[in-house]
Order: sequence, then C-alpha cells, then structure tokens
Amino acid sequence: MPLKPLRHDREYGELDQVLHAYLGQRANDTPERPSTALTAYLRHTWHTRPWALATAEAQLRAYAEDPPGRLRVRLGEFYAMPDVGLPDAEVRDWLLTVAGHIRRTVEEGEVPPPATPVTHWEWRARFPELAQLLGGWYSQDMPDEFADHDAALADYLATTDRFLVARLIGELHELLALGLAESDYPLAVAELGMEVDPPAPYTCDAWLAALATRLRPTV
Repeated sequence: MPLKPLRHDREYGELDQVLHAYLGQRANDTPERPSTALTAYLRHTWHTRPWALATAEAQLRAYAEDPPGRLRVRLGEFYAMPDVGLPDAEVRDWLLTVAGHIRRTVEEGEVPPPATPVTHWEWRARFPELAQLLGGWYSQDMPDEFADHDAALADYLATTDRFLVARLIGELHELLALGLAESDYPLAVAELGMEVDPPAPYTCDAWLAALATRLRPTV
C-alpha cells in the first residue's frame, strides 16, 4: 500500500522539498560548489524555515544509505524519488554531496543573502499566494472563463479567504520591492503562472502595483 501521509512527511517530507527544487534544473552539485537549485533551496529555507535544514540533511543521508528494497517497492511502501537527470549509479553519491552542503551551511552559519528568485521552484515557494492568483485566474484559459481581468479578480476575491488575500497583498509589495527592471516583471509573472498580458494600458509592474492598492481595502 502507498505510504501513509504521516510516515511520508516524517521520513521524506523535507527530502521531497529539496528534490523538487531541482525540477527543471541541473543536479550538478560538486563537493566544492552547490548547484543553482540547491542554492535557491538554501536561500529560501534559511529565511523562512531554518529549522528544516537539519531535517533535510538527515533525510537525504538516510535515503542515500538505505534506499527502498525490493519488498517495499513491491508493496508500494516507498518514496518515489523524482528524476533529477542522473544515472542510478550516481544518485547515492549526489545525495550525500547535497547533504554535505546543507550540513556545512548550518554548522558554519553560511546564510545566503536575500536575492531575487532564480529558479521556478524558488519563485513559487517565495510567492505562493501570488502564484495561486496568477496561475489559477490569469492562465491562458482566462479569456474563455471571464469577461476581463477585473472579472477574474472579482471571482478570486469571492472564493478566497480574506487572510489569504492579506497574504497576497504582502507578496505583491514584496515582489515590487525587489526593484526588478521593467522588462523583468513579465518573466517574473510568467514564472508564477500568468499566461495573459496585463490589461491595457498597464505594464506588468504597474498592474501589480495597482492590484496591491486596489486590494488593500478588501481585507
């Protein structure tokens, strides 16, 4: 039978977070240098859940040293590791390399400074409610589902708890505070799931600023 949720989270929950940070990225960590994916995971986790780093290190080592055997695989009681693009023979050493980087950053207090997200995983981890709005209401299906951008926003507000709307407002201000170049905002909202242009005559950053102002009285 599949792993029960409690056992999955206890044994593999943070391992799963680390490995999903590699989706779409190269698992090219070396003993001397962490990959872009691992740096993004470390940066976000240090500034949001620093206590989870020790759990990640332990779960990576445990999985590397004791991968699921044939019986657990046959019963379905195992963690299905995502494909990180490495040959099976190299996965164990790579997991231990990643665990080593995590241990070192904790033991030496190497906290990556705040920075603009650089991976798809980091964008969505840092701005989860904005990704929910943009990916859920402003996808390529928006013109078929809503009359315009305002109608999509009204539907979001009608179906979303006000505490999540408050979180969205904070994320909008945080994104704007990154001080991106105007040409970088379309790339940012695309990473967060937006597949339509902002309403005329707005640029992406101007529309995001207008959203933050408009939403404030709703919470």
